[in-house]
Amino acid sequence: MAGTTKGGRAAAKKNKTLYGKDFYARIGAEGGRRGHTGGFAANRELARVAGARGGRVSRRNKSDR
Repeated sequence: MAGTTKGGRAAAKKNKTLYGKDFYARIGAEGGRRGHTGGFAANRELARVAGARGGRVSRRNKSDR
């Protein structure tokens, strides 16, 4: 049943039985705490510069223009 909705529900039920009803809340919270990059939201100017660079790099051949 791996990869099916029914299998996923069975796995979730077993995880909750083995590790407690708050299993998914705990692993989700841990993932949030471990994040440390901040992303572009932390530095809008960096996002603007990176977007401009990416926009200048064309992946098309000159003959396609």
